[in-house]
Amino acid sequence: MQLSATPYEERLTAPRSWWFVSFLVGVSMALILLPFGTLPSLGGLVGGTAAAAVMASSYGSVRIRVVGDSLIAGEAKIPVTALGEAEILDVEEARAWRTYKADTRAFLLLRAYIPTAVRVEVTDPQDPTPYLYLSTREPARLAEALRTAREKAQRAQEA
Repeated sequence: MQLSATPYEERLTAPRSWWFVSFLVGVSMALILLPFGTLPSLGGLVGGTAAAAVMASSYGSVRIRVVGDSLIAGEAKIPVTALGEAEILDVEEARAWRTYKADTRAFLLLRAYIPTAVRVEVTDPQDPTPYLYLSTREPARLAEALRTAREKAQRAQEA
C-alpha cells in the first residue's frame, strides 16, 4: 500500500565553496588558453566554469526521500519494512563508520562535506546488505521519518 505523503526529503547539495572552485577552474582554463588569444581564453573561462559547475551540481543532486512505505536514497529504493532502527551518528561516529568500522557489503550514500549521518540496519534476511549509511544534514528528522513510515507500513500490513 503506497501512502501519498512525503514526510522527508533532502537534497545533498554541494557546499557554496564548490561553486567558487568551479569559477576558479574556469579562470585556470582561461589562463592556460591565454597564449592562444583573447577569444580562446574567454572560451576557456566559460567552458571550464560550466564544466566544473555541471560536475558540482551532479554530485550534489542526490536525494534522500521517505515516500510512503519506501526509503529512496540515491538510486536505491528499499521498503521501510526491511529496515531496522536508525542510529543517529554524530561527527566522530560518522567518520568511524565511513572508515575503519565500514563493512564492504554496506550501502553507503556518503558525502564528505556533510559531517553527520544515519546508519540503518537492514533486517531483510534475503538482503546481504548489513546496513545503510546515509549522509544527512538532519539525522534526527530522517530517523524519525523512517520510524514513522515503518510503523505505518506495519499497521497497514496487520490490517
